[in-house]
Amino acid sequence: MTLAQETTSLQFECETGNYHTFCPISCVAWLYQKIEDSFFLVIGTKTCGYFLQNAMGVMIFAEPRYAMAELEEGDISAQLNDYEELKRLCLQIKRDRNPSVIVWIGTCTTEIIKMDLEGLAPKLESEIGIPIVTARANGLDYAFTQGEDTVLASMAHKCPKNVKEESEKQERNAIHKLLNFGRKKEDIKQEESEYKEHPPLVLFGSLPDPVVTNLTLELKKQGIKIDGWLPSKRYTELPVIDEGYYVSGVNPFLSRTATTLMRRRKCKLIGAPFPIGPDGTRAWIEKICSVFNIEPQGLEEREAKIWDSLEDYIKLIRGKSVFFMGDNLLEISLARFLIRCGMTCPEIGIPYMDKRYQKAELDFLEKTCQEMGVPVPKIVEKPDNYNQIQRIYELKPDLVITGMAHANPLEARGINTKWSVEFTFAQIHGFTNARDILELATRPLRRNNNLKELGWEKLVKEEAII
Repeated sequence: MTLAQETTSLQFECETGNYHTFCPISCVAWLYQKIEDSFFLVIGTKTCGYFLQNAMGVMIFAEPRYAMAELEEGDISAQLNDYEELKRLCLQIKRDRNPSVIVWIGTCTTEIIKMDLEGLAPKLESEIGIPIVTARANGLDYAFTQGEDTVLASMAHKCPKNVKEESEKQERNAIHKLLNFGRKKEDIKQEESEYKEHPPLVLFGSLPDPVVTNLTLELKKQGIKIDGWLPSKRYTELPVIDEGYYVSGVNPFLSRTATTLMRRRKCKLIGAPFPIGPDGTRAWIEKICSVFNIEPQGLEEREAKIWDSLEDYIKLIRGKSVFFMGDNLLEISLARFLIRCGMTCPEIGIPYMDKRYQKAELDFLEKTCQEMGVPVPKIVEKPDNYNQIQRIYELKPDLVITGMAHANPLEARGINTKWSVEFTFAQIHGFTNARDILELATRPLRRNNNLKELGWEKLVKEEAII
């Protein structure tokens, strides 16, 4: 392969390095807030409990609807009855919280001792009268965001089928009720006529309510009606998913959910770039429109307007380089957006690469690099961090987006870093949230610019006074 070929087409490597990411049980942190009538029961050891206690320390202002079922020596050596213990805990949860659903989160320990959570759940849920969703969100996965993928794949099995009456379907649709709150029936009927005829569409991926509303309205402008989201705001409002329905994911780490919807529910997956950044959002909407034979309206003007509003941030990073060490599986989408902003990206590290689910995003990345006239990044799956750090020393990138474990050591060596986990928790989807991505990405660069303006000597004196 010649050098010209290397820089104009995607290269994939696999280094089989260790995973330096959070444990996937951390998905509880955002899912229990998204699904308001749920309760999450994590079944693991004290180590899992310590991790959750620390990881969710920032969630003190939210009502905690999760608990830890700690496995003791008797459980691990099979001296206790798993069913009776879980029944006791679930009855206590029902008495104290009475949720619409209990989600069992299996951990590494339940995997190793072969605890049959899937076998226990159906019997117990019929006995206590509360649905139980079983998810194996354990540390044997590649990235912590895949915990959500496991939960949603399990929840997809619980989605109802064959709702015949359209009125019933609308009653179940939380988005429909949210958008039409306080409006007259006549106005709603008139608005219904504005939607174009197309097969049912369900979107999957856990997003904050404002982002859900935003993306729903963006598709509504094109005459596309969303029949539901997985997960929904409430478990009792899970979307109807039947054979022949179209589905589309909003996050790159949901490949297991996509596979479940296609194989188990016989849905048709819309393979589109993910709605991250104005370029990705436009491509996502255009792909959905093309599948339904709808001519998109006003997207070019909408995207151009967003890019104009981002210029104050883009001028800070234009011509600079960014290096992704790999942490949350958002790397491809974020790299594509930052390249469109004028950056170069020599390498994208990613813990796990599903080339089928991310095919549209990979093609879009390659197309973006060609249009911007920059080399195509090398994609390294399961990167070896020692080797990566050597490459960082050689390449001297202006910014490294990395997991928390490597941020401080790199900063100590004069390398600008940004925690990748911040992009996981930030609102980064849709046209209007592109500014939040750049706010995070440019923060280290703006900090250094401010320090230079202050002068290092003055800063040291002020620190000494403090």
